[in-house]
Amino acid sequence: MDAEVAALIGAAVGSLATLGAAFVTGRAAARSQYDQWRRQHRRDAYVAYLGALHDRDIALDAVFEALRPQRPDLAAVDERVATFVGLAREVHRAAEVVLVEGPPVMVAEVDRVGRASGERAEVMRRMVADARAGDTTHKAVHTALAARRDEALHQSVKGLRAAAARVLDAPR
Repeated sequence: MDAEVAALIGAAVGSLATLGAAFVTGRAAARSQYDQWRRQHRRDAYVAYLGALHDRDIALDAVFEALRPQRPDLAAVDERVATFVGLAREVHRAAEVVLVEGPPVMVAEVDRVGRASGERAEVMRRMVADARAGDTTHKAVHTALAARRDEALHQSVKGLRAAAARVLDAPR
């Protein structure tokens, strides 16, 4: 009887060990799948945001181009500003997803890009107002400021890309 009890206890211990190993393996596999799913959602959010930024910045460049002549065609300027505004809304929508997906380092980078974008767009607003008023006295100063702010925006987007790559490459 002692041998039978020992065999029974051995079988029970073996079964428990097998179940424990299966549980641990299953949890690890589930965690790995979740991490991959999370990375993919973040990647999609970051790509959508960068794409929206790109489209919006091309529209802003078009506004600056329309403002280049001494006497800009205000109808063309207004049309390009309207396109820019629509694309800026898309950037804000895409940014919201990045903010939700995180992590905090990406929230900080989106904030930096947002500030740099706003500063560049503010120069455009001043230039449009001057064009409507027929005032060319600040045009050279505003054009130079727009170029500096464009470079600042470029650097902030570069930082965002680098942060996104680090987040996506980081092991869990």
